[in-house]
Amino acid sequence: MQRIVECVPNFSEGSRPEVYNAIADSIRAVPGCYVLDVSADEDHNRTVITFVGEPDAVEEGAYQAISEAARLINLDEHVGEHPRIGATDVCPLIPVKGVTIEDCIALANRLGKRVGDDLGVAVYLYGEAALAPERRSLSNIRRGEYEKWREEVETSTHRKPDFGPAIPKTWGATVIGVRPFLVAYNIFLNTDDVSAAKKIAKAVRFSSGGLRHVQAMGFLVDGRAQVSMNLTDFSKTPIHRVQEMVRQEASRYGLSITNAELIGLAPQDALLDAAQWYLQLDEFDEDQVLEVRIARETEADITPRTFLEATADGSPTPGGGSTAALAGALGAALTQMVANLTIGRKKYADIEPEAVEIVRRAIILRNELTKAVRADSEAFDEVMKAYRDKSPEKEAREEAIEKATVVAGEVPLSVARWSLEVASLAREISRIGNINALTDAAAGGIMALAAVQIASLNVRVNATSLENRELATRWLDELEIIEKSVDVLSKEIMAIADGRGGF
Repeated sequence: MQRIVECVPNFSEGSRPEVYNAIADSIRAVPGCYVLDVSADEDHNRTVITFVGEPDAVEEGAYQAISEAARLINLDEHVGEHPRIGATDVCPLIPVKGVTIEDCIALANRLGKRVGDDLGVAVYLYGEAALAPERRSLSNIRRGEYEKWREEVETSTHRKPDFGPAIPKTWGATVIGVRPFLVAYNIFLNTDDVSAAKKIAKAVRFSSGGLRHVQAMGFLVDGRAQVSMNLTDFSKTPIHRVQEMVRQEASRYGLSITNAELIGLAPQDALLDAAQWYLQLDEFDEDQVLEVRIARETEADITPRTFLEATADGSPTPGGGSTAALAGALGAALTQMVANLTIGRKKYADIEPEAVEIVRRAIILRNELTKAVRADSEAFDEVMKAYRDKSPEKEAREEAIEKATVVAGEVPLSVARWSLEVASLAREISRIGNINALTDAAAGGIMALAAVQIASLNVRVNATSLENRELATRWLDELEIIEKSVDVLSKEIMAIADGRGGF
């Protein structure tokens, strides 16, 4: 089963694109992390980044982002409307698929300790991950903001961080936690009177006697009064109920709503609830939404149908090179699966650190090999494009062919290298991993062997047509070593499987 965690870190910078884009790029650079949204607000001087991935990838992505933010953001120089305590102000983790709240709490603790120990950032755990009741609320931790925290962190016991040093640094503190989906939702009013927005926010927010699961503040944004809100449980306090209460409170002051905005992403169910309420749809079933029905039907189909149909359709790409990359990725996936089936079992507690490391390496290899599926097809297409070029400049055409051929050979050579690593990991997990998944570990090794053998064909055919014979010789020499090594590994894997499984 696919395991997905969402992470929505908030950074205290919304006016310098070079800063918040650098932070987003540090997340994108982590294999298996997918940045879905970057939402910057200059008035709040704050950026919200939404990304998803498997738990290990998300942990690494969050760590890299916190590190980059600490390097680039100085809270002594920061001014903005939104409350904040650190460069990475808050870093919530949200279980999406195949993971539990408990899994995310463990992730938050690992991440917090690593950030505190390695980066020297004071870390507080909040929400479901809080280690003390008073720290469940983000506002309690952030009370007084960065300036008050800086004054008190060294001397006040209630400011002692859960991880990291109790020392004021210009990057401030980071609050890491676990929570359900949160809808960040702002409503604009037809006035520049910020006091009206603050009164309405006070009436709406739960802490002042308003709606449960609603946090709200009033701001002046782009010359207009704004009621800025976080809906912490939209299933219990839906968007439309909040919208109507803001509308009602605004009417007390002769005001009306002009428009609203979402910050970052919102769950589909939150929007469907609002649509059903406003359209007064009785007995509404979400399966009546075309996209929902399509997603449900296609999600149930785990076959790589698109790739298979594209391979079979008669066009030259995707071809053998892409198939090699897919085979290697499948080998990495099987290896990762066996390691995951080993982690957390009492019987294998002694080797859990090794299994965790295998998972980490398998994720990286799987992602590189997955990207190579497309890269190989693109490389071949560039070779064909160079050959089809009928320009009269023969030297330029030959140079383009040579350049494209080099790339077309390097991609499958990389696939062979990565697949050799997959075979090595498969051997290791077959030796120590869960014996009930032994055949899957062996299958991972076999897929890695197939990937190397197929990729080798593509390297050789490109080496034959390469003008740079020195490079071609280096390719073939390395390829010979890879082929011999993976052959030895595959035989060792089968011997281990036979010895442990007795088949």
